[in-house]
Amino acid sequence: MPPPYAPPVSAQTTHPTPIDEAVMRLALRRARLAAARGEVPVGAVVYETATGIILARAANRRETDRLPHAHAEFLAILRAAKKVGDWRLNHCTLVVTLEPCPMCAGLIVNARLGRVVFGAPDPKAGACGSLMRLTEDPRLNHRLTPIGGVLAEESGALLRAFFRARRK
Repeated sequence: MPPPYAPPVSAQTTHPTPIDEAVMRLALRRARLAAARGEVPVGAVVYETATGIILARAANRRETDRLPHAHAEFLAILRAAKKVGDWRLNHCTLVVTLEPCPMCAGLIVNARLGRVVFGAPDPKAGACGSLMRLTEDPRLNHRLTPIGGVLAEESGALLRAFFRARRK
């Protein structure tokens, strides 16, 4: 976990920071836990952008909970909002191991997140650059430019290994 005295990160930062990479490693740990439970290995962490303080962590739980919305980033955003006592998370960064889908990208916009950092792109369902750019759509009242590719190889390798094992 990044120390609470970490140097502030501007919400306008368009490049990954050392804090983003450290938090991505925490998200990867959550993704590995999801894989161990038979879930698609995706992990997410929400932290306060200016301080680096972790607000919430989550991993995919769709199979475990039998709920279609139990994606790692969805759960992390809900937990962070509950922790801060507000649905507006403009002072926060979401770090997730896989590019968010349209459902999660919609929640990112609705929660007014300040930053989104993701690992591996998702060419089949990615809504932050691969298939569409939902978080950057000028027709929406909140927009943000996601930062992709942070520890992408490690995130992608975890997903590939999981699906390879499932096919056997």
